[in-house]
Amino acid sequence: MSNHRSSHAALRLATLLWLTLITIDLAQGDSLAGKELIAALRSGEYVILMRHASSPRNPPEAAQADVENVQRERQLDEEGRASARAMGEALRRLQIPIGEVLSSPTYRALQTIKLAKFGQPRIFEELGDGGQSMRADKSGARASWLKAKVSALPGPHENTLIVTHFPNISEAYPQDAVGLADGEALILHPDGRGGATIVARVKIDEWAGLATAR
Repeated sequence: MSNHRSSHAALRLATLLWLTLITIDLAQGDSLAGKELIAALRSGEYVILMRHASSPRNPPEAAQADVENVQRERQLDEEGRASARAMGEALRRLQIPIGEVLSSPTYRALQTIKLAKFGQPRIFEELGDGGQSMRADKSGARASWLKAKVSALPGPHENTLIVTHFPNISEAYPQDAVGLADGEALILHPDGRGGATIVARVKIDEWAGLATAR
């Protein structure tokens, strides 16, 4: 009987330790990948916070500007256009539901959403670049605004998509956005209490890989 109780106690202790490790891992982020990430996003209530797709650092010359780019802003290059389309196709193949779409007012952000066919976005100046590419906001107001939007719960069985710029994401999540590439996304899970946990980080070309690996 004593050995049985000892074994039972040891099993309970091991289970508690395992659950504790899972909880710690979730709190630290980067905790979902592959099929687990797909399943979570299919269930909804996550936020995909992404940097716009690949774009040259300078506006195009008049002859190279898109017809729709009447202000001659920065626009997506060939890689950016292809990766935006591929991301949209991958999310549809994966049956990942996208509900509300929020966007920077810049042409390159709106172009990312349009080519991915994510629907009509809501445009917010706070997601923009302040009219100057890569401009930082030292007041902290833009970061606070973005974190508030990210922590808002998406609709039932939906995920929110936010397309913005590297400075905006870096201001809100300075440690987690280090090295964030064009089109790369942080996946966050709002907790319903005004906070959100980063659970994954996905490069724009990795969505297609997830779609073929499932």
